[in-house]
Amino acid sequence: MPGAIYAEGLVKTFGDVRALDGVDLDVPEGTVLGLLGPNGAGKTTAVRVLTTLLQPDGGRATVAGLDVVRQPDDVRRAIGLSGQFAAVDEYLTGRENLRMVGQLYQMNGRAAKARADELLERFNLADAADRTAKTYSGGMRRRLDLAAALVVSPPVMFMDEPTTGLDPRNRQALWEVIEELVAGGTTLLLTTQYLEEADRLAHDICVIDHGKAIARGTSDQLKAQTGGERVEVVVHDPEHLATTTELLRGFGKGEVSVENHTRKVTVPVSGGAKLLAEVIRELDTRGIEIDDIGLRRPTLDDVFISLTGHAAEVEEDAEAGQGGPPGPASGATKARAQKARVRHEEAAQ
Repeated sequence: MPGAIYAEGLVKTFGDVRALDGVDLDVPEGTVLGLLGPNGAGKTTAVRVLTTLLQPDGGRATVAGLDVVRQPDDVRRAIGLSGQFAAVDEYLTGRENLRMVGQLYQMNGRAAKARADELLERFNLADAADRTAKTYSGGMRRRLDLAAALVVSPPVMFMDEPTTGLDPRNRQALWEVIEELVAGGTTLLLTTQYLEEADRLAHDICVIDHGKAIARGTSDQLKAQTGGERVEVVVHDPEHLATTTELLRGFGKGEVSVENHTRKVTVPVSGGAKLLAEVIRELDTRGIEIDDIGLRRPTLDDVFISLTGHAAEVEEDAEAGQGGPPGPASGATKARAQKARVRHEEAAQ
């Protein structure tokens, strides 16, 4: 049986750009899928197709067993959605916004009021509950929008980068709310660029780039693809960089990375703390003074660089204004241009 969220060969084009290029997803009921990818990779397009805001150009998808093309009204009744941008009525108070959402879901007045009060407290908005939303800061509007998405507890939730712009305390509060929802049986598709968020919340992770799903697995499985663990050494004397690089190459399981300006040398390894102790002994034997050394797991950028060849946050105009004669666009430049076009087309929808 297909999962609570299911997509097969999903395609969406904007002109000559394939924002989704045959994406397959299968999210079992009561689990969280983290959809990771750089800006313009197609994450938001996937969410919009699955929530019936866009029609796919190919493939098929079901949510809660309902076809997103043939049964859009039924799908909408079965889902909750929090998009990238706060969708609140700025002329209503925070309390009025939440009560209105409850009433739209046909909750009675007393139940809508009680749920609004509960969520205002949970998202640290109780003190501003009776202020109009137009007086809220950007972070407050974001929290109000998230609260609105949780007024009811639908069987399937979609959250598109929900914690962007939230401070650590409010991010933590949202994580706790999500965990409670999933413990109660809610299925969640979560797009994010924060690996620690996926680490904590997602049962499974799908990495999407150029409209294609390029990797899938648990957080640990994806990290293992980038070398698992890494030893980082910051040498005290820049003259020891070359020697340290050669030393670490002998311990490593992949390419050594050197940052001259920070005097840091990094290499993927296996062996954990035991190997780290060996590296420290060898550095000491060679008389190499270090300012810092550590064993760490890959970061989000490590995963993305390994899987996609670039970091999570892509500067689309990084090469704009650079000198040099005109010529054919590089693959990286074309990729950046495509991402920019996808974001532009998405924004126009």
